[in-house]
Amino acid sequence: MNNITDSQGKVLRREGNLAFLKESDILANVKARMGGTADAIASSDKAVKTETSAQANPKPDAASGLPLFAESRAVTLGVQAVRTQGTALVLDVSMQNNSAKAVQFLYSSMEITNDQGRLLSASTQGLPEELAANGKPDQGTITVPLNLLDGAKSLSLSLTDYPEQQVQLRLSGIPVEK
Repeated sequence: MNNITDSQGKVLRREGNLAFLKESDILANVKARMGGTADAIASSDKAVKTETSAQANPKPDAASGLPLFAESRAVTLGVQAVRTQGTALVLDVSMQNNSAKAVQFLYSSMEITNDQGRLLSASTQGLPEELAANGKPDQGTITVPLNLLDGAKSLSLSLTDYPEQQVQLRLSGIPVEK
C-alpha cells in the first residue's frame, strides 16, 4: 500500500481512499509558494514519493529541445511546442493515460517555475479534468504571462493527480521562446 507522508516522513492518517493532511503543513507550503521560494517544491516532493521519469523524444528539435515528455504510472505529459502569442508564452501540451484507471487532475495546483525557482502563475485550456483509462491523447495549452518570465531561459512544470497524488509528472528545461 502506498502511504502519504508529511514533511517529517510520518505516515498520515487514511480513511478509505482519503488522506488527511495537517493544516499547518498546508499553510506552510502555501506561504512558501506565495513567497516564490523553491522550499515549497521541496516540501511537496517529500510529502509524496512516487516513481517518475522524464525523457526526451528520440528525435527532438535540436534548436529547442522539444518535444519533452514526462511519464508516471502510465500517464504521459508532453510539451510539443512553445510559442509567444500576444502577451503570453503558450505551451502546446498533450496528455495521455495508458493505465487501467481514470486519473483526475486539478490544474490550479499545477506548478510552473522559472530557472531561478520562482513560482509563476499559469492557466490551462483544453486539458480534461479526468483522463480516461487507456484513453486517446488529449491536447491543450498552458499559458504564462510574458511579464512574469523576467529574463527566464527555461521553465519547469510539475503536475500531480488529485486527490490520490500518486501520479507525479515533472518536466524541466522547457525553453522560453524569445
